[in-house]
Amino acid sequence: MHSMRSPNLSFIILLFLSFHTSLLVSTHKLHPLDPLTPFELNQLQTLVKKSHPNVTFHYVGLDEPDKHEILSWMSRTRMSDFVGPRRAFVIARADSKSHEIVVDLSKKLILSDKIYYGSGYPMLNIEEQTIATELPLQYAPFKASIAKRGLKLSEIVCSAFTNGWYGAKHTKRVITILCYYLDGTINFYMRPIEGIMVTVDLDEMRIVDYRDRQIVPVPKADGTDYRESEQNPPFDTRIKSMTILQPDGPSFTIDGHRVRWANWDFHLSFDMRVGPIISLASIYDHELEKYRRVLYKGYISEMFVPYQDISEEWYYRTFLDAGEFGLGLSAMPLQPSTDCPKNAVFLDGYYTTRDGTPAKTSNVFCIFERYAGDVMWRHSEPALPGDVAEVRPDVTLVVRLVTTVGNYDYIIDWEFKQSGSIKVTASLSGILAVKATPYTHKDQLKEEESFGTLVAENTIGTRHDHFLNFYLDLDIDGEANSLTKSHLKTVRVSDDGSPRKSYWTVVEEVAKTESDAKIRVNSGSTEIIVVNPNKKTKVGNSIGYRLIPGSVAGSLLWEDDYEQIRGAFSNYHVWVTPYNKSEKYAGGLYVDQSHGDDTIAKWTLRDREIENKDIVVWYTLGVHHAPIQEDFPIMPTLSSGFELRPANFFEYNPVLKVKTPKLVKWVNCSA
Repeated sequence: MHSMRSPNLSFIILLFLSFHTSLLVSTHKLHPLDPLTPFELNQLQTLVKKSHPNVTFHYVGLDEPDKHEILSWMSRTRMSDFVGPRRAFVIARADSKSHEIVVDLSKKLILSDKIYYGSGYPMLNIEEQTIATELPLQYAPFKASIAKRGLKLSEIVCSAFTNGWYGAKHTKRVITILCYYLDGTINFYMRPIEGIMVTVDLDEMRIVDYRDRQIVPVPKADGTDYRESEQNPPFDTRIKSMTILQPDGPSFTIDGHRVRWANWDFHLSFDMRVGPIISLASIYDHELEKYRRVLYKGYISEMFVPYQDISEEWYYRTFLDAGEFGLGLSAMPLQPSTDCPKNAVFLDGYYTTRDGTPAKTSNVFCIFERYAGDVMWRHSEPALPGDVAEVRPDVTLVVRLVTTVGNYDYIIDWEFKQSGSIKVTASLSGILAVKATPYTHKDQLKEEESFGTLVAENTIGTRHDHFLNFYLDLDIDGEANSLTKSHLKTVRVSDDGSPRKSYWTVVEEVAKTESDAKIRVNSGSTEIIVVNPNKKTKVGNSIGYRLIPGSVAGSLLWEDDYEQIRGAFSNYHVWVTPYNKSEKYAGGLYVDQSHGDDTIAKWTLRDREIENKDIVVWYTLGVHHAPIQEDFPIMPTLSSGFELRPANFFEYNPVLKVKTPKLVKWVNCSA
């Protein structure tokens, strides 16, 4: 990035970018993992509504071919159009029952229609949340409660909250509606109307319970609006203009949903539940002159956000965001030049509405090359004549999606490095979930009442966690893989052969069954590597990829607590299961009010063999959030992540021969 002052140069750059990006996306052959098209979504809507005239749609996604079919298709020298069936998987509600429907789009018929009788309910759709949140505004007891507080009904905005599960044998499909006050700000989350709870039955779409337990002052609007137009001067204008210049256009190409960049080749698709899905990620090995597979499939399988306030209006706020609200369904259109840099290319995503009509989220993905002055590798050798110095800049490729689930914004980045690493980053921003309080100073608070931090007058930022579980079907140069735990062990020197008293060594352990692979990551004394035990480097090492966690946080709740039973994937940072097409989500298929009987914690009780098998690694990224005043009124971005890094995968440094990108000569704008 470079400082620039001339508007004429900016215009020239935009012309360059628009020309090159227009050539970037080409027509493509049918790929078996492509997401459903609007045409296909219309097809299945017609077929399903013929069988169920009063149906509501809650999830529609690709029912992908079996893994061995896809790998067989990929192994052909020249991949033609995939000839297997094109199918969709639908979860819908009809007659207050959840239906699992498989549609054959090629034959235009329904292959199966099964009613689900287990615990839990499907993902909420946007339209039913909208209808439910408008019900209180027409409800006489609610209007009376608002009048009693001296508030304006026209300034009320309400939001839908799932109820969790707390031991009941039978539940109805209900949600809780909580409301906020605008009147002078768009940041309504900072002005909660405490004490009122409205329960709505979603199948009957009516209010079935209403409580007004207490009156608490609504926090003031002053200082809560985060829009630039609403800030009072002086402004901080010390950062000068900048942009990214790629006069030759991007280095990547997009063929449908296939992305090729530098030495990487992968498939990108959009799913209304999990958001971005990265598939078939392979890296080119210049030594072997071929692409080698690293990741068959990766995505966020579930997100668990338990709040730590146990009061009546708060205890149930223990959300499983992917399965309850949909990370893809909640994805936002990305803003050019702010969400993503000038050199980004954007892709759209499609999902279904409540009645099955296809809908589009424009610019749901952005893809761009990043260079921020980072170093790929370097060395200076002052001992030689001429002060030898070799440096390579680290240019990477980023795939980004932003999903706004209620008050929180999650920025999800999949970053590909020429060195062979895949770096995944989850960044949190948006608005705190706050609790109104009569107190204006910390000294007035009682710890047992607060459950958080007083971030402003009458405003408590409630403590909570964020746990994101990533599904990582690693195929390290083939499907048969093993997980190894390399423990770093301190050894005390017992003889007199060395003046040293201690050193550390590596003790390697191969996980043979699922129970062996449950890992709570500590301060770094264990290295986690997925290896292909059937393939070795020339010097005899098993080829592999290392999982490198970022900052580590684990659940602090009792494992028998109801919310923890549902979010049990956060009991461990690492789980490993044998590949099973039906095991997609660490929290289960139906998580709204589920009893936790279809989770990774339950699956792994079978203790299946995982050594030298086609395995899936499930990694849980965690953040404990005890709010601070700097999080008010909007939270500066907080990031965490992990890296998948080659470990004896290549014979030597794979970026040894990467050339430094040529320098861009800037137009002389001094005149």
